[in-house]
Amino acid sequence: MANQGQSADRGLEGLTAAAKSAANAEGATKGLPPVHLWNPPFCGDLDIRIAADGTWFYMGTPIGRPALVRLFSTVLKREGDKHFLVTPVEKVGIRVDDAPFMAVEMQKDGEDNHRVLRFRTNVDDWVTCDAAHGLRFEQAREGGLTPYLHVRADLWAKVTRALYYDLVDMGEERMVDGQPMFGVELAGEFFAMADAEQVRAAL
Repeated sequence: MANQGQSADRGLEGLTAAAKSAANAEGATKGLPPVHLWNPPFCGDLDIRIAADGTWFYMGTPIGRPALVRLFSTVLKREGDKHFLVTPVEKVGIRVDDAPFMAVEMQKDGEDNHRVLRFRTNVDDWVTCDAAHGLRFEQAREGGLTPYLHVRADLWAKVTRALYYDLVDMGEERMVDGQPMFGVELAGEFFAMADAEQVRAAL
């Protein structure tokens, strides 16, 4: 990975080589290196930013190769509020404007309390929404709610607006701890969006 004084090209090349090596590391499964097992020294920040729409930038320029973005996403790790790209020997910080992933496609199986949803992220990971990969909903700046899907290890995908409306169409009101809540049941879990009256007002 890049150190101070390296050229931009050398920095990106070094990061790519390190990520490829990590992807082939012992213990990698389904193309995902075991980053949760690695705790290398921090080597500084790299000028990589993931924008709110899921676009990856390197030194202000979009990374136009989807395969490269996919590769970098496999060595992504979150610690607290910060995100890093990690290999067994080094760790560099990057900036994430919102969530590191976008949920851009949804597949539905079953109905009602047997309903199961699978989401595809912008880096082509498929995630089944369940107790371990739940949904959370936050107030959006422009109004309404923004859903987020837990992908893995405290890494989240922001669900697109179109898919949010699909979730609302599947929603229902239930009493949760004595309060009427609007939400959606998936894989036997009820994911509350917000107070039922609040949701009705936002639609």
